[in-house]
Amino acid sequence: MAVIFDTCVIAFADGDEKLLRAIEDETELALPAIVLGEYCMEFRSRDFRATYESWLKAIFLLRSPLRRPRTGQRYAAIRHELKASGTPIPSNDLWIAAWRGINRMPLVTRDGHFRVVQGLRVLAW
Repeated sequence: MAVIFDTCVIAFADGDEKLLRAIEDETELALPAIVLGEYCMEFRSRDFRATYESWLKAIFLLRSPLRRPRTGQRYAAIRHELKASGTPIPSNDLWIAAWRGINRMPLVTRDGHFRVVQGLRVLAW
């Protein structure tokens, strides 16, 4: 059977024995792009960041049928930048900006808050 991970299962990376037993018979682990982005953001604020990133790559990005590493990583980078500068934008708009950033297309919008995302080309009308 396949299971989809939510962000709270960061405990998996920490070796939580109870969680490991609960999923030991699962044959497929899936990680939605939104959760990947949340993981990447969480790892930025933790010690041993490289260890967590290696774990994520080994467990999910190489084996998962839901491969969305670039969008999730871009989401985390944008969110981190905006949080650090004190200019956060709505979460769903972060995902739009992250996806657009990977695909290098201009974003057509009337929402002015997209202008705080570095490198994002906005077409407004």
